Amino acid sequence: MSLATLERLQLQHAIDQLNADYAAALDAQRFDDWPEFFLEDARYTVQARENFDRQLPLALLSLESKGMMKDRVYGATQTIYHGPYYTRHVVSPARVVSVVDGVVSAEANYAVFRTRPAGVSEVYNVGRYIDEIVDTPDGLRFKKRLCVYDSEMVLNSLIYPV
Repeated sequence: MSLATLERLQLQHAIDQLNADYAAALDAQRFDDWPEFFLEDARYTVQARENFDRQLPLALLSLESKGMMKDRVYGATQTIYHGPYYTRHVVSPARVVSVVDGVVSAEANYAVFRTRPAGVSEVYNVGRYIDEIVDTPDGLRFKKRLCVYDSEMVLNSLIYPV
């Protein structure tokens, strides 16, 4: 195995660990931890596949900084009333697309399941993450996370991050 291949595998493993930690925080409802996966000026967008494929800008959710993410967490946990539910994220291994000037472009497929207490589990959101990731002194962080969901409809409303 070449050194380049080994370095690529280590990078992929580090991204897979980032995705696993991200999913674990959301599934454990540690929403205050969610913005910490991002840079201060990061972007987080949830967009329908149809709009993404057509290069249309309309998105279900578009946050342009860690501050906006913190506001979203506050709103979702302190001001919005909704029936409680749990999520479970299943994330595929990452595919490293490129590394340019210290920015890693990577993609991974995801599925989010939702379970209401005393209810049944249902598929909530399915799609792919299209990420830009950078290495910081605190570890890998998202510069940009675009969640492109495949469904034309989102069940009820999107309250928690995917």
